[in-house]
Amino acid sequence: MLNIPELEGVDLKPHPLESVDLNLSLRSYVLFSEIDGEVHIVLGRAHLSQSFDFLAKFDLDLPLVIVDADSFDRLYNKFLEIRTDSELSGIEQEQEEIEEEEMSLSDFLHTSSDLLTSEESAPVIKFVNALFYQAVKQRASDIHVEVHEYKGEVRFRVDGALVKHADIEKRVANLIISRIKVISNLDIAEKRVPQDGRTHVKIAGKTLDVRVSVLPTYYGERVVMRMLMQSEDIPHLEGLGFDHALTRQLDEMLKHSHGIILVTGPTGSGKSTTLHAFLQQVATPDINIITVEDPVEYKADNINQVQTNAKAGLTFASGLRSILRQDPDVVMVGEIRDSETAEIAIQAALTGHLVFSTLHTNNATASITRLVDMGIEQFLISSSLLGVLAQRLVRKLCPECKQQCVLADEYAEELDLPQGAVVFEEQGCKACNYTGYAGRQAIGEFFEMTDELVAMLKDRVNDHDLRAKAIALGMTPLSSQLKTLLLNGTTSLHEIIRVGVKDA
Repeated sequence: MLNIPELEGVDLKPHPLESVDLNLSLRSYVLFSEIDGEVHIVLGRAHLSQSFDFLAKFDLDLPLVIVDADSFDRLYNKFLEIRTDSELSGIEQEQEEIEEEEMSLSDFLHTSSDLLTSEESAPVIKFVNALFYQAVKQRASDIHVEVHEYKGEVRFRVDGALVKHADIEKRVANLIISRIKVISNLDIAEKRVPQDGRTHVKIAGKTLDVRVSVLPTYYGERVVMRMLMQSEDIPHLEGLGFDHALTRQLDEMLKHSHGIILVTGPTGSGKSTTLHAFLQQVATPDINIITVEDPVEYKADNINQVQTNAKAGLTFASGLRSILRQDPDVVMVGEIRDSETAEIAIQAALTGHLVFSTLHTNNATASITRLVDMGIEQFLISSSLLGVLAQRLVRKLCPECKQQCVLADEYAEELDLPQGAVVFEEQGCKACNYTGYAGRQAIGEFFEMTDELVAMLKDRVNDHDLRAKAIALGMTPLSSQLKTLLLNGTTSLHEIIRVGVKDA
């Protein structure tokens, strides 16, 4: 037997090693701590065989020490805290800002086994509040609480991508979901059907509107909470992040008194934000603005907003028809989904209203053929459509940790980029929550209905010819902008492929 020193009744501090995977070391009960100025491997007597099996795979030239069960458990819990909640570690220092609501995730997990008696118990309430606080702090748009076979999981959607926030016990996850149902006025006893609700959370003096969706899955319910913006958070046109030339084009377009402007792009590309920025740009006390949305995501004080309700028969088409009897100047339709909505929107634009809406198409010019497919005549499109903005949100590389590399020849050839081009790739550090990205950049191609394009639409025209003509007239395609962002080091190859450089 090795002569390993033993310590009792010690309160050691964790000292994780970058060279050792934290999850693996915890699974094998191998911990690290600084003792007398030197990093030691700390073991517990109950798990020595597992620990030595793990250490045999590593060449760690560090002294060993064995500690008693209580000391080991204390240190083990501290490592759990680091693993499950690196972001929440500073929450207690910021408690003054949170209106006495907060509690760290690690504290919650350590007390959960004996304090969680019902969904109304204090730790659950504090945990859910801490969840909202951390989501705001990390600029998350959604909170996902999921239940799997053996555990629960919390994930945040930050900059369009899901990031794991914490693993939690399955029983704890179910209590958290019950608490979320309570504050959203949902039926906590009903676990068989999907439920939708809303709630308001007050954090640091600011009210946050949250949309809640509960869905039954095989191992239990999962919840997605969407953080909704208030009117003061809606960016102005200049704050959307488009380049100056495109912002000027859009500003000119919004000065028209009638016509239809479309915004296209996939889910999560920022279409709703752009439409509301348009509304804020044109909003003045002397005009009547009405929207029909599904759902109302951005609450604004200076516009009238209608939410669709399919059960009650209030659809985009019926809502739009009613809106036009309300003497509007500007109308916003959340999405053109069918030919009836498209027809009413086009007619509204032709009869003196300024209409904003969205379509699901890959690029700006494809919206013409999409409307034609919906049964709208080309002459009606050419006489009512002012322009189409196709947009994307591209994650920007973290300036702290991005790493330089040379673009592989096969990608250079496939994407028509210079051979041997120097680009940057994502790495991950504490500053970017180990995602490799920090913030997003909006890009857009704007298809303006010019006289030349109106003339083209007099005859049957395909999307390819229309796009070639628009580019010839000065439209910068999304694919070109994505390649520029790659070459100037703003984003990575993985990101431009994810966003759709091959589709744009």
